[in-house]
Amino acid sequence: MLDETLKTQLGAYLQKLVMPIELVASLDGGEKSRELQALLADIAALSDKISLRLDGDDARKPSFAIVRTGTPVQVRFAGLPMGHEFTSLVLALLQVGGHPSKESQELLAQVAALEGDYEFETYFSLSCQNCPDVVQALNLMAVVNPRIRHVAIDGALFQDEVGRREVMAVPTVFLNGQVFEQGRVDLAQIVAKLDTNSAAREADKIRAKAPYDVLVVGGGPAGAAAAVYAARKGIRTGVAAERFGGQVLDTMGIENLISVEHTEGPKLASALEANVRANEVDVMNLQRAEALVPAAEPGGLVEVKLANGASLFSRSVILSTGARWRQMGVPGEDEYRNKGVAYCPHCDGPLFKGKRVAVIGGGNSGVEAAIDLAGVVAHVTLVEFDVKLRADEVLQRKLRSLPNVDIVLNGQTTEVLGDGRKVTGLALRDRASGEVRQLALEGIFVQIGLLPNTEWLKDTLELSPRGEIVVDAHGRTSVPGVFAAGDATTVPYKQIVIAMGAGATASLAAFDYLIRHAAPAPAATAAVAAA
Repeated sequence: MLDETLKTQLGAYLQKLVMPIELVASLDGGEKSRELQALLADIAALSDKISLRLDGDDARKPSFAIVRTGTPVQVRFAGLPMGHEFTSLVLALLQVGGHPSKESQELLAQVAALEGDYEFETYFSLSCQNCPDVVQALNLMAVVNPRIRHVAIDGALFQDEVGRREVMAVPTVFLNGQVFEQGRVDLAQIVAKLDTNSAAREADKIRAKAPYDVLVVGGGPAGAAAAVYAARKGIRTGVAAERFGGQVLDTMGIENLISVEHTEGPKLASALEANVRANEVDVMNLQRAEALVPAAEPGGLVEVKLANGASLFSRSVILSTGARWRQMGVPGEDEYRNKGVAYCPHCDGPLFKGKRVAVIGGGNSGVEAAIDLAGVVAHVTLVEFDVKLRADEVLQRKLRSLPNVDIVLNGQTTEVLGDGRKVTGLALRDRASGEVRQLALEGIFVQIGLLPNTEWLKDTLELSPRGEIVVDAHGRTSVPGVFAAGDATTVPYKQIVIAMGAGATASLAAFDYLIRHAAPAPAATAAVAAA
């Protein structure tokens, strides 16, 4: 099952096992069970601390448990955790085997202190780049707290179960039989949702923080670059981010980042965060900014109000809040989100195997999505509002060559149709004739661009008609001491490499601003921070 190179690499990792573990397989006579047995046999042969049993009695077959011998500590996988989930398998082996996690001890202590019994089930697809973070977080929780159980389920392999439970997006997490979360979440977010007092404790910590020289709001490529450049100047730097990595976390393959031949969004986001933390930046994750209060005078403190009620103060602020998927804005879209309306074809496409879907949007993202989905689903209808596709010609040629794809031009989506539980169709209006028709389908993938995350800044600083933060060549905004960078700004061409460069530019401009304006007196600083 594993090639020799992978066996060598995995064998090196498994030398870190501290305690013996058992692989307990539940199998039937199917091909996937034979593949799983071969995989587990390969793994067991790589370490004398691993034993394999084939007497598992789990109802899901094929599946297996990784059990710390003689203890209740275990995690489960239903299916073969290859592809994006192979890393989840390796980490589960190590952590069940006693190898310590790199997560903060404070967060792990929160997990261990959770009271009650938690039965988590996570549905994933092997092509989903967001799923491993969720699977790995819940696996780690099951290792740390024996009253927490977790099974990760390959939705493409257990289609009947997926249909019965109406899972139409991955990752989807059930807790004690009820939907708990959909989409990417990390360990801190899961714990915050379970530990209801954690937000208040975090707000108290933030209120006690001294003012910064540079505060970066947002943790995508622009924010990470800004934070690194600021910290390297030797000044006090903080980052407040709703989710570190931003839109990059939802990006599958990245092949246009100069000097990096290929990477994936979550991998790049992890590297960005590691780089920022290595420069001793104060990173505050899970923090959503809600208001910006300009300084009373140049060089004074700018206030950023957070959703948890706390405020951060800084002599300069760099806004890098990024963008999010643009929605169609039609009836039924909100009602059927994650019930057939999706925004990530790589993640959710396998759940629509053999079904009929539509892709909304004829740019590069939409055409690429239609091409990918055509290899999985029964039929794809691509709907473009304009009279022609806007994607690169090479992509258009590929799309038109596919036998199970229809293209609708000059089409306006007017409504998402459903039966109350899931999507059943799409209503379209021909913009030329005015004729309205309905398409019967099970899935709708929306690929119509991005919206800047700037609503909270309205009436505070200058925004473009598109809602982008207006910046000059130095990243300066209309408010003294406030700078901006990345996809939330008027800088053209929303690309990772451009966002990184813009973040560095804004950071250097902020430093220049600081050295030209005196810091407020210590007494005034303390009074504002205590307010």
